[in-house]
Amino acid sequence: MTVSVRVVYTDLDGTMVGPKGCFFLAEGGEVTLEPARVLTELHTAGIKLVLVSGRTRPQLVEAAQIFGADGFIGELGAIVGWNHGRESEILRGAMPPEFDRVPPELLDRLIERHPGQLELHTPWHAGREVDVMLRGRIDVPEVDAWLAEAGFGWLSMRDNGLISPAHMPRLGAPPHVYHLVPAGVGKGDAVAYDLKRRGLSAAEAIAIGDSASDLEMATSVGRMHLVANALRHPHITGLLPRYDNVTVEAGPVGAGWASAVRTALTS
Repeated sequence: MTVSVRVVYTDLDGTMVGPKGCFFLAEGGEVTLEPARVLTELHTAGIKLVLVSGRTRPQLVEAAQIFGADGFIGELGAIVGWNHGRESEILRGAMPPEFDRVPPELLDRLIERHPGQLELHTPWHAGREVDVMLRGRIDVPEVDAWLAEAGFGWLSMRDNGLISPAHMPRLGAPPHVYHLVPAGVGKGDAVAYDLKRRGLSAAEAIAIGDSASDLEMATSVGRMHLVANALRHPHITGLLPRYDNVTVEAGPVGAGWASAVRTALTS
């Protein structure tokens, strides 16, 4: 028996939207209407759209209005919102009750340990409720091990993909965006929470993304789609064997996104 897809969970930057966060630009900068056409078809079919991003609550409330999304997951899985942002839930994961965010002094120590290699992702780090947004090039397992040794094993560093080299030209290579979040908080966990809230099964959902943090959604949906530019992420190829429900689209960003959405429309 074939189960119809009822909800599409999608990453935004580097997935649904192209260069400079524009929905109408292909990866090479040329104008494209294909993602918009497919989005219209998705809404016409009555399939729900949920934005899953590292962006903040206010940013996602606005983006959800623009794209007609039914809800959002923000700060890499820490916030789940619905009903036009009027209702939401903060997922704390392993965060101890005496904390409500990452201690600033710990963050200072972490950045000092990686001089020139790690910094706040200014100005997008501001206004965050739970996580901390950074950029650079670091060894994520090494950072997680250091956090555990420092007594903050309840925190975890997540890699949310590559950004323009212009953000940190001194690195000599494209920097990554990182999110420091409580363990047990992630896009996959948030998708599972949202599906349960909706009374839907994993088989009734697909997810689309371009990063290692997006790939975590694979365990919570029937099918996970990666846009082609995901393969430029240095760790993605090594992670793929862990999953048996991942499709890598032929096209990057909007082209790959549109192709993935069409699978929901034809299921």
